[in-house]
This record gives sequence, structure tokens and C-alpha cells, in this order.
Amino acid sequence: MPSPTTCGSLLQELQVIWDEIGESDSERDKMLLELEQECLDIYRRKVERTRKYKADLHQSLADAEAEIACLVSALGEHASFSRGKGTLKQQISAIRSILEDLRSKKEQRIKEFSGIQFQIAQISSEIAGNGQSINSVDAQVDECDLTVKKLGELKAHLRELQNEKNLRLQKVNNNLSTIHELSLVLSINFLETVNEVHPSLSDSKNVQSKSISNDTIARLTGVIHLLKQEKQQRLQKLQSLGNALIKLWDLLETPVNEQRKFDHVTSLVSSSVDEVSMLGCLALDVIEQMEVEVEHLNEYKASKMKELVFKRQHELEEIYKGVHMDVDSDAARQILISLIDSGNVDLSDLLSSMDDQIAKAKEEALSRKDILDKVEKWKHGAEEEQWLDDYEKDENRYSAGRGAHKNLKRAEKARILISKLPSVVENLIAKVKAWEAEKRIPFLYDKVPLLSILDEYTTQCQKREEEKRRCREQKRLQEQFAAEQEAIYGSRPSIKKPLCQSTSTNTMAGTPVGRRFTTPSGRHVISGGKERRESIRVTKPIPLNYVALPKDDSVSR
Repeated sequence: MPSPTTCGSLLQELQVIWDEIGESDSERDKMLLELEQECLDIYRRKVERTRKYKADLHQSLADAEAEIACLVSALGEHASFSRGKGTLKQQISAIRSILEDLRSKKEQRIKEFSGIQFQIAQISSEIAGNGQSINSVDAQVDECDLTVKKLGELKAHLRELQNEKNLRLQKVNNNLSTIHELSLVLSINFLETVNEVHPSLSDSKNVQSKSISNDTIARLTGVIHLLKQEKQQRLQKLQSLGNALIKLWDLLETPVNEQRKFDHVTSLVSSSVDEVSMLGCLALDVIEQMEVEVEHLNEYKASKMKELVFKRQHELEEIYKGVHMDVDSDAARQILISLIDSGNVDLSDLLSSMDDQIAKAKEEALSRKDILDKVEKWKHGAEEEQWLDDYEKDENRYSAGRGAHKNLKRAEKARILISKLPSVVENLIAKVKAWEAEKRIPFLYDKVPLLSILDEYTTQCQKREEEKRRCREQKRLQEQFAAEQEAIYGSRPSIKKPLCQSTSTNTMAGTPVGRRFTTPSGRHVISGGKERRESIRVTKPIPLNYVALPKDDSVSR
């Protein structure tokens, strides 16, 4: 192994070479001086480079410290930093780990800022509706302010924008839902309608997010307003056609099975706009179908109008007859025939006029109803009164025949009813007078003023009561005379039927005067008893002016 080369060995080798060459001492000194100078220059350059390296290390350390200070300030860190002790390389090694940690935090914070600012820019763009695509690279981050406070402010702003976006998206979806419902009712193309507002609204594959801009929301609101107006107009038109159809059905007496074909339309006649939600119920073809049907029925109505006019006349006459009102049917029909044959009157107007007359007749009939009900009650009472009079004339009414107990019950009820007749008539007269005062026309009952009928009835009742009173007085006198005769002669003559008990009857109620009378003992008997008919040969009728005088004691003895 060769020995290592040193400066001394090289200098010795140089001396040997010089000796061999024969260099002079001056030359040798000169060359040695040059070698020494060259070595000095090498050392000097080396020292300079080392000094510069040291300065660079100091600069690097200072730069690192400055960068750390900037990072701490930008990140808002509150950590303290010191160089520590040791050589420059040790100090730089210690500070480099801190710097790398701060740089990593900065990069992470920049990513967070960039992501949040990108979302803010994207949502702001969607709200503004400018249609520009936002790239995350375009998001500019202020690296001088990467503090947690700034990051929190950006996150809060992002949350506000996200809330606003959600509200707008909810509003858009609600508007789309409303438009979809209206489109179903009106049978219009939903996708075409919303596509005219914004193409993103008709994207069923969700490739493009829905537009939530102010312009889109305003246009959706406008579309809803127009569709609601269209719905209102169509419903009004359909209701008008439905009402016309129902009137024509009633007029033409259309069978129910034919009417059911339009139940989906007639069911909407009384519906409000908000209640109408059936699929396609306001479609244009439905309205056209209704228009065709109404036009067809109108044509059919024109051909049957004459028949309908006379049918209305018959209905009017029935209303009048039902409430006992006077109506000249033949004259009215003759006038209608003359009007129709002349051709100078519109049959629709004539039919409408007759409908008005029928409505007025029904109103007048309704105003007479209360009085007519009481008239029927009065007539029933008068009939029962007539029956009771006939029943009391029957000498066999107390026999044990079939149905006798029913007649007894009926007679009892009839007496109760007859006892109420005066108050019924009085109340009826008061109501008729009030009606006539309100209407300013007489209340006719089958062409006769009802008041005159009631007055005549009242007068006849008074006459009948007077006749009954005279009969009772005559009967009392006869009984008194018979009692006196029995006391004198020892037997009681038969009492003939009073002259007042005739067969006269009431013209209105047909009530004859009853034949029954009451004995002093209170028992009802039939005049002219058979058991005493043989004992009395001749009995003169007692004069009407007979007055019984009291007998003196001598005569009685």
C-alpha cells in the first residue's frame, strides 16, 4: 500500500527534481514563493467561501424567522418562538421543523378557505342567476388573513347562503308542485310549461341543478297566476254550461241515466276554484263536449217548445187549483195558442215569462198555506158537526150493534172538536183580514171571498143556536105542562115533538137540529115514549106563549 502523499513529500520530490535539473537557489526561492502565494490564495478563497456560507446560514435563519412570524400572524397563532442554543446548523434544524408545521397548517387553511369561498361563489351565482360556471381554481384566497375568526365568518356567510338556497329551492319546488297540479286539472303539458321558464326545471335526470334565481321564482309565480286565471275562467264557463245543461234536463225531462254521463261536470256547478282538483276536469275537450251537448239540447228544446209552454201552463193551473185560486184555464190556453200561432213571440221568452208566473204563483200559494190549513181544519170540524147531528138523530145509536163503540168514541171526539170551532173561525177571520190588509185584495176561496163564507157560517151558527135555545125552552115548558097534568089527572101525557125541531139544515155545514132532549133526571130519551102512548088519548100541543103558573094549595089537594 503506497504511503499517503503530503506537502513535505512533494517538496522533497521537488528538491530532487531541482537538483537533477540544476536550478539555482534564486530560481528555487522564486518558485517556492509562488507556491506559498498560491497556497495562500487557496486558503483565502476557502475562508471567503466559508464566511459567505456562514452569512447565508444567518440569512436563512433570519428568513425562516421572518416567515414563521408571517405564518403566525396569517394563521392567528399565539405560539412563541425562540432560536434556542447551539450552532447555526442546529438552530436552523430546530426552526425548520416549526416552519414546516406552520406551512402545513397554512396549506390546510388555504384549502378550507378555498373550498368555502368556492361554495359561496357558486351559491351566489345560483341566486344571481348569471349562469356562469364557477371553478375552484378561480377562488382567490387572501393568504394574509387565514385566521380562525375569518374562517368562521366565511362559514357563517356560507350557512346563510345555504339557508337562503334551501328556502328558494323549497319555494321553487312548491311552485312546481302547484303548476303540476294545475297542469293536471287543465290537461296541459307540465314539462313544456316549466321549460319555458328555465330549462333546468324540466331536467328529470337532475343533470343540471334547478334554477333558484329571483327571475326564475318571479316567472314561476307569474305562470301560477296565469294558470289560476285560466282555471277560474274555465270553471266559470263550465259552471255556466253545467247550469244551462241542468235547466235543459229539467225542461226536457231528460232520463237520469243520460244525465249521469255528465256527472263529472255537473258535480262542479257549486264548487269553488280551490275545491276543483280532479284530473282533467277542466280540459278544453271537456268544455267543447259540454258546448256541443248544450247546443244539441237547445236545438231539441226549440222543437219541443210549444209542448213545454202548455206543460208550464198546466203546472200553473195545478198550483192555482191546489190553493183554491180562481183561474180561467180555457182563456189562458187560448191566448197561448194565439201567441204561438202568430209567430210574433219568442217561445224562450214566453217560457221564461211562464216560469216567472209559476214562481209568483208558488210564492202566493205559500202565503195562503197557513190560512188554507186552518180552512181545512174548519171544514173538517163542520163535517164532524154534521155527522154528530146525524148520529144524534139515530134512535138506535145506543144499540149494541157492530161498530157502536167506535161511533161513541168518534162522537166524543167530535164534541171536543166542535167546542173549538168558534175559536178556530175567529182566528181564521183574523188571519184572512190581516192577509187582505197586507195584499190589498180579497182572499178568494173557489171564486168566493172567504170572509163572506165565514160570515155566512157564523150567522147560520147564531141562528142555529137561537133555534136550539128556543127548542130547549119549548121542551122545558112542555115538560112542565106534562108534570102539571100528571099531578092533576094522575098520568103524564106524551110530549110531542116540538114544532121548532124541523129538518132545516145549515147551508155551509149541513147541521140539522138534534131531536134529543134531557129529562129532569138527566137521562137521554127519545121523544114520544111507547109505554105512555096508550094512556093519553088526546094531547094538545102547548102554545109557544104558554107560561106555567103556580098552583094553589086547594087545587093541589
